[in-house]
Amino acid sequence: MLVSACAALVVAGAARGTLTVGVSEDRQKDTNAPAFFATMNDLGLTQNRASIAWDPAQPDVIAAQDVIAQWLPVAQAGGIRVVFAIAPKSAQDITNSPAATGQFAAFVAHVAQVFPQVKDYVIGNEPNQPAFWVPQFEAARPVAAAAYEPLLAASYDALKGFDPTINVIGIGLSPRGNDNPSARSNISRSPVRFLHDLGVAYRASHRTKPIMDELAFHPYPPVNTAAPDVGYSWPNAGLPNLDRVKQAAWDAFNGSAQPTFAESGKVSLSPLRLQLDEVGWEVAPLPGLAGLYTGTENKPPIDEPTQAENYRQVIMSAECDPSIRSLSFFLLLDEPDLPGWQSGLERIDGSHRPSYDAVKTAIAQTHGNCQQGTTTWRHTATVVQPRVSWGLLRRTARWTKWRISAGAGEEALYRAGIFKAGTSKRAIARSLTSGRPRAKLTATGTIKAKTRTIAFPLRRLRRGRYVIAIRMRSTMNTGRAKLFISRVLRVGV
Repeated sequence: MLVSACAALVVAGAARGTLTVGVSEDRQKDTNAPAFFATMNDLGLTQNRASIAWDPAQPDVIAAQDVIAQWLPVAQAGGIRVVFAIAPKSAQDITNSPAATGQFAAFVAHVAQVFPQVKDYVIGNEPNQPAFWVPQFEAARPVAAAAYEPLLAASYDALKGFDPTINVIGIGLSPRGNDNPSARSNISRSPVRFLHDLGVAYRASHRTKPIMDELAFHPYPPVNTAAPDVGYSWPNAGLPNLDRVKQAAWDAFNGSAQPTFAESGKVSLSPLRLQLDEVGWEVAPLPGLAGLYTGTENKPPIDEPTQAENYRQVIMSAECDPSIRSLSFFLLLDEPDLPGWQSGLERIDGSHRPSYDAVKTAIAQTHGNCQQGTTTWRHTATVVQPRVSWGLLRRTARWTKWRISAGAGEEALYRAGIFKAGTSKRAIARSLTSGRPRAKLTATGTIKAKTRTIAFPLRRLRRGRYVIAIRMRSTMNTGRAKLFISRVLRVGV
């Protein structure tokens, strides 16, 4: 037992895990499966995430079960790990009925019993998006994560009850959300806030077991024309912002039975890992093939060489993050409808894009192993990227309206105060936490993940020496705080 336990320990950053690269595609369901998986083998891809929809009108029926039974052995004979992504057929299927959560979990277990050779399951798909989960808000209060958490927990228990070796993958998180219950369209929840809400629901359930072994994330770019190193503003997140997702998971679950991500220099037992199971850039069809596509493109596409370079960069980057278990491109073959996805390694006629060769070459050269510096990450116990500018602290008039500039890399609450010089740091911290002892002047508010000007009320200060102090605390975890104190300033002397 001791040997087994020690073998499960991982020192994050000390080892570079081999990345699994694959595709998220259901093409094998309606085309020649042997040819599909032969193409994957040619590319060096070793994972296929395939979707299965749960229909509450037929809660025990596995759609196309006979077709899956035909292609699944072909995939596994070719060394392809199959991941089943099981999600409700419609956005309201879980929230419409109190019985739906139990029925869904029973269905997931049924799929595992019918296909015991599959050991990886993603539960749900982008529940922070209204296209896949409603409601997102009720009376301006976020409710999606609180409704999704019991579904994930029940599915985890159902799958582990059948086979403890099954890998349960949570969420399938969208990289974006507007957090606006009054938005005209796409009322959604940002990934950082959704993870926060999920943690609140998990802790409120008093559960003593995990709800997931991995976290699935869809790191699409903020706009299709953005390069892989262009991220999102907080609280959204993309490929360059994976530390934001990891911190959000730490804030949500640290100290609970749900593992968080491994950290550099720290020993972790069965840490949470990432599955990047949807990423892609849409490409403009070649003029000679335009007639094979239908409809009108709804976003600016990029050219084929740019897509190829983007895909190469994504592989090289993901290989160097030990927390990423797998990366799947969406799709292998273009969809014919232009409002859909033309992000494939193959064009609609099956011909190879430059990205086909770029992915194949990258995999052949690296074998999934890091070729550059390994990505390291550790959670922060303070506010993310806090900063303060005091301005010109100099002798000034007694009626000055004091202003300072403060910012953070996340949303943070602040309380600022002006104190007599010589007030101890402990007393200042206590004042900015509880309001006692009182500061000479105070200002409170919220920093919206950027820099803002903080103004104190216009009030006369007696002649003397003072300091300005500000305490920030993260809204995602109010236990993470940061205190700043200025140097001494003179008033009227």
